[in-house]
Amino acid sequence: MDRGVKDRVLTPVVIAAHELKTPLILLRQLSLGLQDESLDLATRQQLAYQAQLVSERALRLTSDITKAERLEDALFEMEPVSVAGICREVVDELAPLYRACGRSIETKPRRQSLLAVANRDLLRRVVLNFADNALQYSSPDSPVELSYRLCGDSTLRLGVRDYGPALDVKTLDDIENRLSRAEVVKARPHSSGLGLSIVKKFAEAMSSEVGLIRHRDGATFYVDLPLSRQMKLI
Repeated sequence: MDRGVKDRVLTPVVIAAHELKTPLILLRQLSLGLQDESLDLATRQQLAYQAQLVSERALRLTSDITKAERLEDALFEMEPVSVAGICREVVDELAPLYRACGRSIETKPRRQSLLAVANRDLLRRVVLNFADNALQYSSPDSPVELSYRLCGDSTLRLGVRDYGPALDVKTLDDIENRLSRAEVVKARPHSSGLGLSIVKKFAEAMSSEVGLIRHRDGATFYVDLPLSRQMKLI
């Protein structure tokens, strides 16, 4: 490939098309499978269910793209949000998709329920994007973990940990530099990084920061949120 073409900056439209290509190809394969008259009813129902899950994932991406493009024109209400509740919602929503892919996702238990100052919808979208990204790189033997903890006196860190391929130092530096500049992040080979770029915009709209931690067996993508001093929600 010509170096000039290889290094060319991709437009948002091209990046979105790249990101949607994978679920569309999978949907086509599933639809072709449903046309196989030799399949029994149970297999057909399973294929139809998988098609539903894939389409829901594609719809989340298109919805996030639209939301990200309109951030500058909108005001987002900030309020105390239960991060444990957000984690449970994301796990409940994505667990069927994870099972269909032979993976699992869970929330790491914690005794203390903490509140963050955030926009509930944007925070939920951030965590969903992290978990969608982790699905592609997680190991069948270890679940993707959602967890949160105090990070200093006034910051709450909510992270999504996958046990997949390790990020080399060069890739790690590249991701961190691009995240700091709100550019599209190509975290790993099979992703355009569009979801993580959207996450950066959502976090900025909440006056929060996103980042990652490199592990020998995977990575943790996280968002740092202002800690709410309000009493625990009932």
